[in-house]
Amino acid sequence: MPEEKYVAVVTRPVAAPQPGEAAFFDVDNTLMRGASLFHVARKMHQRGAFTLAEAAGFAWKQFKFVARGENIDDVHAVRDSALTLAAGIAVEDIKALGEEVYDEMIASRIWPGAKALAEQHLRVGRRVWLVTATPIEVATVISTRLGLTGALGTVGEVSDGMYTGRLVGDILHGSAKAVAVQGIADEEDLDLKRCWAYSDSYNDIPLLSLVGHPVAINPDAKLRRHARDNNWPVYDFRAGRRAATFGLKAATMGGAVYGLWKGFARIRGPRA
Repeated sequence: MPEEKYVAVVTRPVAAPQPGEAAFFDVDNTLMRGASLFHVARKMHQRGAFTLAEAAGFAWKQFKFVARGENIDDVHAVRDSALTLAAGIAVEDIKALGEEVYDEMIASRIWPGAKALAEQHLRVGRRVWLVTATPIEVATVISTRLGLTGALGTVGEVSDGMYTGRLVGDILHGSAKAVAVQGIADEEDLDLKRCWAYSDSYNDIPLLSLVGHPVAINPDAKLRRHARDNNWPVYDFRAGRRAATFGLKAATMGGAVYGLWKGFARIRGPRA
């Protein structure tokens, strides 16, 4: 695998860690419903950082993400848009924004079952890391609020306290997650065969295959097949909501289209 740069931020050291063991959790659609970066973009839009058209683009990508799971093209599109919008924004502002986003938008979207799994690992002394394409500043807030060990996330380049609109290394996604986790394992003397990893996405197969205990959570179709073929455990915290899923997605899409149409109408003003 190519070498990737990453940042690991410790948010809560484990007092008596289980030697050699840890658990690694993806965030989007695994630990929480939907994409965390979308909620950051939503909050930035509320503050006037970008236009209605740009907000509509983020909303459409979020809808597709919830409806069908992670898609690499959408991940890269969101990354590119976010980098462009972040250029010139102060790091301290993003950290403060991350706290607001967690309280207002992320906390209510945490899957209780996934949170319980993380807490179970902590109770027996295992370190619990988030591994996510989400910006490290936001991932750190999530880790801190949930009382986890720490977070690994995508790193934006900073100059004079401001984001430049470029990345340090690449987005922490796919095989880059496996590289980052291997780095943590080397630093903390972890035995990866005694470690756990959790994800919803087929793109995280490199990470899941790296550990001795891979688990699929709310898996997309390709990961569900892979998990079945390899006898991996599958937890679907969406169970019990399946009967309403189609109607919910249709209502969500209808509401989004109506809301965007109303917003466009207000901008255009009354017809002549």
